[in-house]
Parts: sequence; C-alpha cells; structure tokens
Amino acid sequence: MIIPVILAGGSGSRLWPLSRNLQPKQFINLINETTLFQDTILRLPKDSIDPVIICNEEHRFLAAEQLRQISKSSQGIIIEPEGRNTAPAITLAALKLINDFKDPVLLVLPADHLIKDIRAFHKSIKFAKTLAENNKLVTFGITPNKAETGYGYIQADIVDNAKYFNVRSFTEKPNQKNANKYLKSGSFFWNSGMFMFKASKYLKEIQKFEPRILSCCKKSIENVNHDLDFIRLKSNEFLKCPDKSIDYAVMEKTKDSLVMPLDAHWSDIGSWDALMKSKSKDQNGNVLEGDVITDNVKDTYAFSTSRLVSIVGVSDLIIVDTKDALLVTNKNDSQNIKNIVNKLKKNNRSETEHHRKVFRPWGYYDSIDVGNGFQAKRISVKPGAKLSLQKHRHRAEHWVVVSGIAIIRCGEKTFKLKKNQSTYIPKGEIHRLENQESTDLEIIEIQTGEYLGEDDIIRLEDEYERN
Repeated sequence: MIIPVILAGGSGSRLWPLSRNLQPKQFINLINETTLFQDTILRLPKDSIDPVIICNEEHRFLAAEQLRQISKSSQGIIIEPEGRNTAPAITLAALKLINDFKDPVLLVLPADHLIKDIRAFHKSIKFAKTLAENNKLVTFGITPNKAETGYGYIQADIVDNAKYFNVRSFTEKPNQKNANKYLKSGSFFWNSGMFMFKASKYLKEIQKFEPRILSCCKKSIENVNHDLDFIRLKSNEFLKCPDKSIDYAVMEKTKDSLVMPLDAHWSDIGSWDALMKSKSKDQNGNVLEGDVITDNVKDTYAFSTSRLVSIVGVSDLIIVDTKDALLVTNKNDSQNIKNIVNKLKKNNRSETEHHRKVFRPWGYYDSIDVGNGFQAKRISVKPGAKLSLQKHRHRAEHWVVVSGIAIIRCGEKTFKLKKNQSTYIPKGEIHRLENQESTDLEIIEIQTGEYLGEDDIIRLEDEYERN
C-alpha cells in the first residue's frame, strides 16, 4: 500500500512578486490551469490511496479548497503551527499513518514541483516500492545536465549499469565553483526532495538518529483536535521540535539509504529562469503571458496579470507585472530575487505577504484603492459563507451591495441588503457579513479612519477558528 505524503509548506520567495507568503508558488497555476499543488495530487499513481497533506495555518484553506476543485480528498491536512523542516513533518505523517494503516509505504513529495513524463515517474515509483518494502529508504536523484547552483546535491557511490546507488552525502545549494566540480565528477545528483520508505523503517531510523524529533512529534500529535479535515497539533510540544531536514537527520546517517535516478523531465520551478525553461517559446526565444507587446525583444520572459506591458529592444530579461508590484531582472540574476524579498520584509512591506487580491476561507477581497485615511475594497463572499463576528478600534466601514443578498449584523440589529443598497458600520461596533444565498455575494467596502491595517480586526466569533 502506497500513501503519498504531500509537503505543502514553503514560501517560494524566488518567484516573487507572483509567489507570496499567503499564496506561495505551490498554490498558483504557473504551468497550466491547475496549480502545482493540484498537479502533484493529479499525477499520483492510481494504486495509491488518498494522501496526507502537511501545511501551515495560513495555507490550510487554500489546500482544502484546491482539493475540492479537483474532486480529491485526503487522509487529513496536518497543520504545523510553525515550519520545522522536512524531518518533523514526515515524522508526523508516519506516526499518523502507521496508527491508521498496517505499516504503509510512504511516498513523500513536495507540492511545488513540475514532472512532465508521468509514465516514467510512475515506473520509478513502482521500482522504488520494491526497495522500500525491503526496508530501504529511497530518495530520487535527478541526473544533472548543468552546474546548477539553485539545487541541493546528493553524492552517490556510482556503480556502472546499476539502477540505484548507496548515498554518501547530501550537500546544500553550492557556489558555482563547487557546482562545476560536482558536475564534472559524475557522482552527484540533484536532490529532488522526493522519498519512499515504509513508515516503520523511517520511524526506527528517526528514533536512532534524532530521538528528540520523534519524542516531540509523538507528544504534539497525541489526542489532537480534528476540525473537519484539519489536524491541529499541540503547538507547545511541536515548537520544541528540532529544525532539521530528512537529508541530514536520517538519509545521510542511515546505512539503508539509496538514491535512484529519476529521468522524468523534473524541475522544482525554483526561479523565474527555471519556469521559463519549462515553457514553450516563440521564434525569438520569448515567453509572453498576459497582455504583452514586444518589438526587437529576444530570450525574455514577460508576465502581466492585469494591464498592457510593452517591451522594446532588450534581451535576457525577466519582467513580471502584478497589480501592486513590478519585477525586472536579468535571467542570470533570477536566483537573487530573494534578496529583494528580504529587503521588503525588513521594511515591513505588505507586498511580501499578500497580493492586492487576498483569498480568505469565506472568499476574497481586492484592495481597489488606498489613500490618506481611506481604503476601498471589493469583497466577494462564497455561498453559505460568513465573515467573523468582529469589530475595529480605528476604522469605520461603508458597505454597498453590488450583487447578491447580504445578511448584516450591526450591533443588536440583523437585516438584509440587496443590490445597490448600503449601510454604515461605526468604529467599534460589533458586526458581521454573511451570504445565505446560492450565488456569490459582492460588496464594495469603503474604510475610513486613522489606521486601516488588517491587524485592526478583533474577532469575537469565527467559523474557521482564526484568532
């Protein structure tokens, strides 16, 4: 029995400004109409059963909604109160699944990768399963075709004509000099971050090499709360867990680790340059997406989400235009976008956290305009959904219904508003917005006050157990 474990954490900062903390790359449709997370689920082997998903609090409703969109279910969505790297995440999944099933084989997959040759992927999984059932811990290595500095590496004991090799060591993303050396040696693979092993074997090895990880994970998952498909850990116990990857916690230390070459046209889509390489190009080597017009432009990736972008007489650029941020970089520097993200974080810029359009479990809001003392938002509430019962210390709100029927609670009164009708929510007043209809509710909200930040929300009741 194969049970996939989908690691859906991570921020994808090198794909900013499209990938942001509240909607990272795994939940964005970068390649086709489905997201990378959905693609990961859809290409699972048919003989595997529903996966376990591991993500953080901010992404739990994204994961649940995107599963629903593709009519897929899960064994549960484990919510990490804070990321502690891959070893603890996998330990949590192994503990849950060995308790629910009779020692299944776990197929551990990051949620943000691209695999084009699904047949080859399934073939490799089938072979790796036989190794895992014989108590081997298998990782899938990608044969490098260039001295790539954006990937981690696995050093192996290479034997001619073998289908798999013993693991010698794992190496983080190298500098260019070391990457050249690894490529030339012929004994290194790119680290795909995918693994396969029996739950019992993994737990035995984590107990041997990192007993504190196992102990903390056991305590954090004992008698946990189940909220729909969400599995909430005991935060105080999990936060004591060491922050270690499976590579260094187990795979590099155990005598039973193997690396199996995978040739399935894989990419981790770790940068805009990597994304560009995965897409079809025009006669000038360009990838143009959205409303983009060019003249004398070569080998350039241009992406526009909402407006016309015109480009003249340049080459080898990445240009990404969103509603609230524009990125321009040389392709060779696309790995360094994280430096810009770090500067934005240092300056507390909201552009690292979310887009102008922000998804919530009840729907979304789009910040249309903002100025001195006011902000305008378009709010869309899904059928049957409602916002938290809340109040604000610093702002008042005016609501105008654009479409649908709104159920409004304001203070002690509850009433309906239809299209073109409006109401006023005074500062400090308890209020709630609800949609009891079968179609989306859309309103325009005008906020006024001395402070309009999202942290000026005091939640009194919430359907989604947010603070």
